[in-house]
Parts: sequence; structure tokens; C-alpha cells
Amino acid sequence: MNVRRLIPTTAVAGAVVLGLTALSACSTSDAADGGNGDKLKVTASFYPMQFLTERIGGEHVAVTSLTKPGVEPHDLELTPRQIGSISESDYVLYLKGIQPAVDDAIKQSGVKNTVDAATLTTLENHGSEVSGHDHGHEGEEEHGHEEEAHEEHSEGDGHNHGEEGGADPHIWLDPVKYAEVAKGVGKSLEKADPDHAADYKKNTDALVAELGELNTAYETGLKNTSTKTFITTHSAFGYLAERYGLTQQGIAGIDPEAEPSPARIQEIHTIAEKEKVTTVFFETLASDRTAKTLAKDTGLKTGVLDPLEGITDKSQGADYIEVMESNLAALQKALGAK
Repeated sequence: MNVRRLIPTTAVAGAVVLGLTALSACSTSDAADGGNGDKLKVTASFYPMQFLTERIGGEHVAVTSLTKPGVEPHDLELTPRQIGSISESDYVLYLKGIQPAVDDAIKQSGVKNTVDAATLTTLENHGSEVSGHDHGHEGEEEHGHEEEAHEEHSEGDGHNHGEEGGADPHIWLDPVKYAEVAKGVGKSLEKADPDHAADYKKNTDALVAELGELNTAYETGLKNTSTKTFITTHSAFGYLAERYGLTQQGIAGIDPEAEPSPARIQEIHTIAEKEKVTTVFFETLASDRTAKTLAKDTGLKTGVLDPLEGITDKSQGADYIEVMESNLAALQKALGAK
């Protein structure tokens, strides 16, 4: 009997000791212990943010992405469990203006270490090349950017708060801008988890160097091409086009599922003839119906240019760097690189 009575008492004593240890651990570090050993619990909104936190955080972080592989991030609806998991995070990285559901949930989560990647580089508008057809997610983006106007931002972040249809959020497709974001993520992780700051810095430097090599590969690979214009169903490549002196012609704007108007199809046909375009690009996560129809109507080939919003088994590579290398090869082929 006595033995049986002793068990709960010992268990209680053990729990009290554990409780005290947990309390002291919390007080010495911002990173609360969340069942992953002493790893920092990180929530990333979608793949480009997940890639950064995994590469920079390394062994010190446990990363959860809110967007499952194969889901179009713009369409994401969050489950109550996901909303709960955001609130329990030690650190959240997202990109405002891509996923309205995520923007709202993060605003209400009360997480201290919340970083909007859009504030770590300069956003621009890329509506001009698609001559007023860039209306896909405009409503959502304007909504996001109006809210941003009331928040404090780093100096010179160049946000256009929706006056001209909202800034283009696809910054990760430009390796130079993505490297700027990586540096900011590194610094914010050092702040959130100072115990591992040296590792975060080392990992950030390594990733930034890799992105520098990628940028050089794009610069040299796209320097001499027979045309500078490419056609895509998803107008995600504005920053990439600008960085390497190319022109993106979006069939239907920012929304990859939007149907182009007959007038726009005619316009694209004319541009294709004038600019010696060979290929219509579609992406891996959305339907290729529009691209196929357009290609048939205009006598062009189709190819894949991946906006890297998620990695699936259909992706042309296992991670961001590999898929960007595949994108470069596809662009070189379509643009007639010499």
C-alpha cells in the first residue's frame, strides 16, 4: 500500500521540478520549449519562407509550413489547428500580400517574433508589361497593403500602398532580393534565439553566397539571347525579368487560374510574332489549359517556368536552388541563348 501511495507523490514532485526547470528555461531565453527538444518553433507561411528558415535555422529550428506541397498558396484557407499553431510559435516568417488568410491570422496571433519578408527588401509594381491585365489578386493585395500603410517599416522599403494596384509580392524569384530577405531573416533569428546567433550568421552567409552564384549564372546565361520577351500564364516573374533585362508578358495577370480575354490573346499573338517568342510558359501548381489553348492558337510551344510557390514531386528540382536552375535552363532554351 505504502509503495502505491508513494508513486503519485514522486510523480508530482517530479512534475514540480520539471515545471521549475521549464520556467527557468523560459526566463533565460525567449525561445520557449515546445516539445521539439529546445528547438525554436518556427512557422513559415509558404515554401519560399520555409526554405529560408530551414536553411538559416539549421538544426536549431523546427519549421512548420502553413501551405502544404501542391496547394496554390494564394488560395490557402487555414484550419483552426493551423491558426492555433501560429499562436504557439516562437517565430513566424510570412510575406504580406500573398495570402490574406495568413495575414489576418498572424495579426491576431500575438507572436512577438513575427517577420514580414516584404519589409526586408524593396517591393515594386509590375503592372505595366501586362498593360492593365494584372488584376488577379489585386483586391486582396490592395487590402493587404492598405493595412501595411499604418504599420512601421524599415527605411526606404519602397512599398506602394495599393494606389496603382498593389505592389508585386513575388520577390523570391529575384535571387538578389531573396538574398536581401535572407540577411534580414538571419538577423531576426539571431535576435529571437541569441544562444545560436553564431550558427544563424554562418548559415545566412553560406546561403547568401549560394544565391550570389545563382544570380551570376542568370546574368551570364541570359546575356546573349535572340529575344528578351517571354510569355507566362502567371505574372510572377516581374522582378526576375527586371533583374536580367527581360520582358514578361503575362497572359492573365497575377492570378494563375484567370482566363485571358480574346483581346488579350490577340495582343499576345501580335507580341509573339513581333518579338520572335517561341514558348508559352505555364507553372506546376496551376492548370496548363490556358497555356495549351494559347499555344495552339498562336503556334507556339509550351514549357514550364516554376514560380516556386511550393515543391512537389512534379517540381524540376528538390529545392529552391535546383528549381531556379531548371527555370534558367528553360528560359535559355525559350529565349534562344547563344
